[in-house]
Amino acid sequence: MPFEPAAEVLKPYTVLDLTRVRSGPTCVRQLADWGANVIKIELPTTDDKGQLGGPRAGSDFQNLHRNKRAMTLNLKSADGVEIFKRLATKADVIVENYRPDVKKRLGIDYESLKPHNKGLVYASISGFGQDGPYAGRPGFDQIAQGMGGLMSITGKPGEGPMRVGIPIADLTAGIFCAQGILLALLERERSGEGQWVQTSLLQAQTFMLDFQASRWLMDGEVAQQAGNDHPTSIPTGVFETKDGYINIASAGQAIYARLVDVLGDNEMMHEDYADGPSRSENRKALNALINKHTRTKKSEEWIESLNKAGIPCGKINSIDQVFASPQIKHLGMAKDVVSQERGATQLVGQPMTLSRTDSAIKHPPPTMSQHTDEVLAEMGYSSDEIKSFKDNGVV
Repeated sequence: MPFEPAAEVLKPYTVLDLTRVRSGPTCVRQLADWGANVIKIELPTTDDKGQLGGPRAGSDFQNLHRNKRAMTLNLKSADGVEIFKRLATKADVIVENYRPDVKKRLGIDYESLKPHNKGLVYASISGFGQDGPYAGRPGFDQIAQGMGGLMSITGKPGEGPMRVGIPIADLTAGIFCAQGILLALLERERSGEGQWVQTSLLQAQTFMLDFQASRWLMDGEVAQQAGNDHPTSIPTGVFETKDGYINIASAGQAIYARLVDVLGDNEMMHEDYADGPSRSENRKALNALINKHTRTKKSEEWIESLNKAGIPCGKINSIDQVFASPQIKHLGMAKDVVSQERGATQLVGQPMTLSRTDSAIKHPPPTMSQHTDEVLAEMGYSSDEIKSFKDNGVV
C-alpha cells in the first residue's frame, strides 16, 4: 500500500534512517512527524532490543519511532550495501549517528554516495564532531553535559556538578540536525545540490549555554552554580509556600515594585534592594524576606494574586501534574495512538502548530522488518530476489 504521510509539509521527501539510541532518532522523528517518508533501517535480528531506543514495546522506543516505516538490512554484507546504495540514489536525506569512521568503512559515507545522487542531503550526528582531536571518542549525553559546561552551572553551590534531568545534549543535537537538514533542502531548491550536514552533542550543548557562554566570551565572567536562583535576573527562583513551592520571576524595577506591593513589605524597598546590582549582592537576604511571606499562604493563592498583578509565577509540577494541566490539555501535547505492541496509548505531540498543515501521529512505531518487502518492491526488486535476500541473511 502507498505510504501515508503524517503531514503535508515534508511529504515529497524520502529519508533513510540509520540512527540509533536518541540523538539521531530525535532528528528523524521531527522529519517523520511533519510528513517525510522515513525508512528506518535496522540490522536483521530476532531479539526485542529494538536497537534504536530500548525494547520495541518500551515507552522510549514507542515515542521516538512513530510515523516511520521499517526494514531490516545487513550492511556488513556486500548485497546489503548494494541495496542501501540503490535506496540512496532515490532518497532525499540520509541521517546517521555512527562513530565517524564506521560509515567510511562500510562505504556509505557522503563522499561515496554523492556521485550517484547530486541532490542528496547527508546528515551526521556524532559525540564530538566528524574530525578534530576528539572525533574518535565515543559520545554520550552526560559526557557532553559535563564537557560542554552545563554540569558546572547546574545544582546548588558547593554540592558538586549536577546533570540535568533530561538528555539535553542528545535532544538538542537531534533538533539542530533536523533544522540543518531543512536548511539544506531549502538551499537545494536554489542550487540543485545536496550537502553534508554535521552536528555533535558537544556543539549542541555548547550552543545551549547561550547567555552563560556570551558572559564568558564577551565579559570574561565564568558562571557558577546558582541552584534554583536565576544567575542574572534577581529575584527569580523557587519560594516556599504553605503547601509546597512555586517559581516567582520578578526581575526589573517595574515587576519588582509589583512584587513588593503584593507582599506588602516596605522593608523590600531598603537601599540594599533598591536596584538590580544591589539585589544581586544581597540575594540571600532578599530571598529570605520573600520566603517569609510566601510561607503564609498556599501555592494556588499566591499564583492567583501574583498573576493578577502581572508577576510571572507558576507551580512546580511533577510530570503527571504537567499532563493534567488544563493548558497542556488545551495544547494537545498528549496524542492518542494505537500501538502494535501496547494497544491504545498516548505519545508526546509536537511542540508547534502550523495553521494550515499541522502534523499528526498517523502511524505507531513499526514492528521489526514490517515494511522490508514493501520498500524493496518499490526499489524494483522482484519477489524472487527478495526471497533470496532473506534466505542469505541480507534482510
